[in-house]
Amino acid sequence: MYNAQIPQDVELPSTKKLVKSTIIAAVSAVVVLVTVVMPAEYNIDPTGVGKVLGLTTMGEIKQSLAAEAENGMGDNNVGTSEEVATVSSQLSDMQNSEPLATMPGVQKESITIDLKPGQATEVKVAMPKNAQVNFNWSTSGGGLNFDSHGDPVNAPKDFYHGYGKGRNETAQQGTLTAAFDGTHGWFWRNRTQNTVTVTLNVEGQFSAMKKVF
Repeated sequence: MYNAQIPQDVELPSTKKLVKSTIIAAVSAVVVLVTVVMPAEYNIDPTGVGKVLGLTTMGEIKQSLAAEAENGMGDNNVGTSEEVATVSSQLSDMQNSEPLATMPGVQKESITIDLKPGQATEVKVAMPKNAQVNFNWSTSGGGLNFDSHGDPVNAPKDFYHGYGKGRNETAQQGTLTAAFDGTHGWFWRNRTQNTVTVTLNVEGQFSAMKKVF
C-alpha cells in the first residue's frame, strides 16, 4: 500500500511567516475599512478615496435616512431636529393667525421651489374641517418623494394623519378635504443627484398658504 510522504518541518509555514501573513491581513482589513466601509456607511472619508469612488454619496444618504428613522419621521417626513423645531414654530404661527372655525372663501395660490440633492421642503394651507382645495403639483429635473398630511390645532406629540405618499413621483393632482381644523399640505424630499424644481398650484377654501421650511 502506498503511504503518502509525511511533510517535513521545513515544508510547514514558519512562525515568522504566519505572523507576517496575519499582519498583512490586518493591514488590508484596515485599508478596506478606511477607504470603502467608512465612506459608504458613515460618510467618513479621511483619505479622500471614498469621494473619488463616489462612496461618500452613499454614506450621506444612509446617514440621512438613519437620522430620519431615529426621529421617527421615516423617509417622507422631516429628518432633523432643526427642521422639526422650525416646522413646529411655523405651524403654530400659521394656525393661530386666523380663526379656523369660519369657512374661508375660495382662494388661488401657486409656489415654485428648487430642491438640491437631499433637500426637503413643506408647504401647508390653513383649513377648517371639511374645507376642500383642488391641487396639482409637478416637478422638473427628476422625481421627488412626497407625503401629504395634516396637523390639527394643538396636535398631540407624534400625531400623524396622512392623505397619501409616494416615491420618485413627478406629478400629482386631486382634491384635499380637511379631516379637522388645522394645517394640511405637502412634504417633498429630493433623493436624486440633481436639483429638482417643484411647482404647486392650490385653489379652494383655505385662509393661508405658507412654505413651512
